[in-house]
Amino acid sequence: MNTKEIVAFIGLGNMGGGMAPNLVKAGFDVHAFDLSKEALAAAEQQGCTVYTSANEAVKNADYVVSMLPNGSIVEAVFIDGAEPLLKSMPTDALVIDCSTVAAASSKRLSEAAAASGIRVIDAPVSGGIAAAAAGTLAFMCGGEQSAFDAAQPVLSAMGSNIFLAGEAGAGQIAKICNNMLLAVHMSGTAEALQLGVDNGLDPKILSDIMLKSSGCNWSLEKYNPYPGVMEGAPASRNYEGGFMVDLMLKDLGLAQEAALASQSATPMGAAARSLFNLHKHSGETDKGSKDFSSVIQMYKRA
Repeated sequence: MNTKEIVAFIGLGNMGGGMAPNLVKAGFDVHAFDLSKEALAAAEQQGCTVYTSANEAVKNADYVVSMLPNGSIVEAVFIDGAEPLLKSMPTDALVIDCSTVAAASSKRLSEAAAASGIRVIDAPVSGGIAAAAAGTLAFMCGGEQSAFDAAQPVLSAMGSNIFLAGEAGAGQIAKICNNMLLAVHMSGTAEALQLGVDNGLDPKILSDIMLKSSGCNWSLEKYNPYPGVMEGAPASRNYEGGFMVDLMLKDLGLAQEAALASQSATPMGAAARSLFNLHKHSGETDKGSKDFSSVIQMYKRA
């Protein structure tokens, strides 16, 4: 890149905090904003230019990347707030919203931006905190082909698998389908491992057997939920640092809302949502901040 293009990055939480530095490494001038002073300080140490106002961060941006907690915040920040970002950014900027929200929120953002001549793609991610830091995320995008093509330099700096699922909102549908399946096979993996342990099997040996058998799946191979089986997995560090139960519940809720709207049958998705909700509220403390693989604790004997 001869002249550095500006990427405004809004939202430097667990995911955004790992994603933004990869844009710096790729040669972009990253203008970062977050409500957290600690997050801003960490971003500044990794080469970002930090701002105390989102509106100032997007002022001269070529791209605006957002990673925000939910759809109401996305709509408030870009459209409904006292100082909506769509009115602060250049009209030739491209918005890449990586938040996981309802498809309706992404469609509303796309329509509002189009009225100002601004292009938008929804680009929720999969891969978790480790992939965000490593720049190996999967992006599931929705929007016009031309906007998707224009976003490639930014997306490829943060991810290794980039898909266009369809029109505005399609990326969100792909994401909630993926995460509903993730919740289902994590629940099943945890259930099977605990059954084996309850009947005298070593969880590592059982995992090795299933990895070479028909029960093999991503949760078992990359994210084993049994403590001590997989070094580096959240299960081996007290389920800290990962994809929180609260976030999985949010995604499962979005999946059930989409299923209701399309009259789709999702009995296993509904069961997974109930299970994770029970897990969140089981015991004396709220487990919402724990990694979602901690659902195996639901199956353990007292």
